[in-house]
Amino acid sequence: MDIDPTHEHAGLTDTFASRRYFAKWEAITAHLARVAGVMEAEGRLSREEVKVLTRHVARLTFTFKALSMKYLMVGREVGKFFGSLSMDTVESGFPVAAEIMTMANDAAQVDTHLSGMPSAQALKEQMVRKIVSDCEVPTRLQFALSQRLYYEELVKGDLFWVQNHPRIEWLRNDGERRRYLLDWAVYDTQLNLPTVYVMELEDTGRIALPQDGRRWPEAQMHLNAQSLGELKLLTIAKGFDEAFHDLHPKRLKRFHIGPMYSHAYTRQHGPLRDVLAEANSPQGQDWALAWTVEELESERVVEERAGWFSTVEREVFALDPFSGRGVDTGATRMERAIILPQRPFQVLAEKNPPGFASVRKFVVSPAGRVLSY
Repeated sequence: MDIDPTHEHAGLTDTFASRRYFAKWEAITAHLARVAGVMEAEGRLSREEVKVLTRHVARLTFTFKALSMKYLMVGREVGKFFGSLSMDTVESGFPVAAEIMTMANDAAQVDTHLSGMPSAQALKEQMVRKIVSDCEVPTRLQFALSQRLYYEELVKGDLFWVQNHPRIEWLRNDGERRRYLLDWAVYDTQLNLPTVYVMELEDTGRIALPQDGRRWPEAQMHLNAQSLGELKLLTIAKGFDEAFHDLHPKRLKRFHIGPMYSHAYTRQHGPLRDVLAEANSPQGQDWALAWTVEELESERVVEERAGWFSTVEREVFALDPFSGRGVDTGATRMERAIILPQRPFQVLAEKNPPGFASVRKFVVSPAGRVLSY
């Protein structure tokens, strides 16, 4: 792995380091779905929220699979300008956002790429002939096949992009009020972290929101524009509430997936770095993933004048009452958690560093079972 200590990004130029990195993420994303299931069993997430998270985690899984095909032959002699996966070694442990943007550009032109490439079967047959007749390792043909498989992954779709636009699901009707669940996600380009949003809202408009050709596109555009990590949930919810007189946000959640810590791949500072170094875990067990959930709830509704003869409802949101933190966080509550294998967890429990007492721990057993502490 090529790491420059003066930069926050590194290129995974070693073949085996790159493949271990993607194998690590394949395991981590599988554990994330199990963590969501545990949180549902504990009553911390609704069934609908678990479905949303599972869908977005699956998209992350497909994204990592596509990137693993693209960089399958990194480090081999396959061409001067091939390059390597660029990952954020300091902030997140994830690929940098530029990788996701490049992949989106490739997806937009995938038909052109595939039409000019031999099929996977044809490439495999050429590889066999190369081995048998020339007694050579068909490196360049292997590279061509890896790129073919990369583009085939892009064709399948359902990948995690820099912007994953809002979706809407009807929950129920409360009298004439329709209640919906909205979800959307972004890949934070500053922190290189995936972030998932879930909003529960009431609709008092004349036309149901999903069928409203004016309000629904406007609502989607508004939420996309406000999905910035530096904005507090209170700012996002109040802005939406004021922009739409007949859409009333009742609950807003934001899930920060990451950072990912690994003694072998990242250079973050702090207790987790020391824990992973001391754990000296075997291959595949050297990681810890942070997981933060922010939640904002409407406490009550007030009426405000809108013009001379009408009023509109406005939400008053509840902020965290403890130690005045709600003003700082802009949320009703915030929960931090960490997901890690058993061996690093044992070291973490022994060291018991300051600040981790209130952090939920989800511990993954060698068999893949997730336990909550």
